[in-house]
Amino acid sequence: MRNQKCFNIPEHVSQGDKAMGPSFHRMLFVAIFALFFACACAGPIGDSYSYSPAVGSGSGTPYTITGQGRITAVRLWENYNGHIRGIQLRYDYAWSLVAGYVSGEELLMELFDGEFIVQISGKYSHYIQNLQIVTNRGRFLQAGQPYGTSFNLYPTNSQSELRILSGRYHGGLTSIGAHWAIRYNTTMP
Repeated sequence: MRNQKCFNIPEHVSQGDKAMGPSFHRMLFVAIFALFFACACAGPIGDSYSYSPAVGSGSGTPYTITGQGRITAVRLWENYNGHIRGIQLRYDYAWSLVAGYVSGEELLMELFDGEFIVQISGKYSHYIQNLQIVTNRGRFLQAGQPYGTSFNLYPTNSQSELRILSGRYHGGLTSIGAHWAIRYNTTMP
């Protein structure tokens, strides 16, 4: 008697499954394994966007600062020797609406080509007392007085930049949160 490969197929398997045979199941296993491997190599999907939750007392009117394109400048208003009254971002060449109030001393930082915001730090009590907005080049804009509880907002992915600010204001900024996303590509392929 010659050696023959014999596959025992249980009785409960349908005739269609018997016709597919073991090679079909091997191919299916390889295809599923390849799919899992490809997904694992692709890396985490969620890292392209992150949110730093709002800090501060959070009372008053909600705000969201957003726009089209890259952030190219930041404008802050501070009370003399006091808290942050208002904030505004410029996206490409268009200024956003002001969150808070245009009152007190105005401070401005224009970003260079290829420069972007990577961190927002400061202190808060009832109001946002102090803000430091830091860029990838190490430059920063600082306003207000260093009084209260410290905070530090930054993205989870080192390739991200600030895209949106949100929070609340009344009499000044009472909270601030940051939304981060992978850097905006300004060059066309």
